[in-house]
Amino acid sequence: MAHSAYYLPLDLSLTEAARRFPFLAAPRAEDSHKGTFGTLAVFGGAAGMSGAVVLAASAALMAGCGKVWAGFNQAALPLPFVAGFPEIMLATADTLARRGDVSARAAGCGLGTDEAAHALLDTLFQTASDTPLLLDADALNLLSQNETLAAAAAKCAHTVITPHPAEAARLLSRTTAQVQENRAAAARELAQRFGAVTVLKGHRTLVCRPDGEMYENDSGNAGLATAGSGDVLSGIIGSLLAQGCAPFAAACAGVWLHGAAAQVLAASAIGPAGLLAGEIAPAARWLRNMMIDNKLK
Repeated sequence: MAHSAYYLPLDLSLTEAARRFPFLAAPRAEDSHKGTFGTLAVFGGAAGMSGAVVLAASAALMAGCGKVWAGFNQAALPLPFVAGFPEIMLATADTLARRGDVSARAAGCGLGTDEAAHALLDTLFQTASDTPLLLDADALNLLSQNETLAAAAAKCAHTVITPHPAEAARLLSRTTAQVQENRAAAARELAQRFGAVTVLKGHRTLVCRPDGEMYENDSGNAGLATAGSGDVLSGIIGSLLAQGCAPFAAACAGVWLHGAAAQVLAASAIGPAGLLAGEIAPAARWLRNMMIDNKLK
């Protein structure tokens, strides 16, 4: 029986979604433990932007990650624990960057572009090795401002970048209008330049591999045009990476799940107008569990 708060849109088939994104529908073994589903470290949350890293970290938990760290780009922790999400482990970003026991990293949500943010990215690029790394928001802005950082990022394996059109334009030294004129070409160029799976956000978000393979997303609605929505997407994709999903598959599945959650919220009269970013992850969790349990055909 469906959760009383949510309704599935008539045009959303979970059977088809499970076929396209099998990782989302894979059952969980009875002998699983929290280590089975990975540890994600989320870096961001400069002064005044703590909510961004909390949105990403909470979305990662609700997308199925076993453990989640939130690393704040501040000299000291801005709060003793996250109200409503005491499960999120907290650290300053520089302390968290030195931990080696994480399965994936996501950096940029409210990170800022100060010297501390620059130093953090440099550390992550030097220590990333084979650990999947997602770069969003201010992490991308720093790459567009610093060629040395950009070159270091391009050497990292298993990387996902998630620019919106303006961030893509800065990375490509173009205007936003030029990026929007040929979104597929922009996504391919970014994927090749950084050797990274590229998520070019927007209407019908594009996901492109460095070899040019591309996925065009068909889920979502205008409710996603709300502050913090991108942070939630970063948390969802980062969570799937930490759980062991390959970068391209994680990006495609995460983008679909994020958009499909917005459709569920609209069908449930919780959007599109006034939809809050923090409402996306609970709906995404409901959708994924419906797929895992095969409750809807």
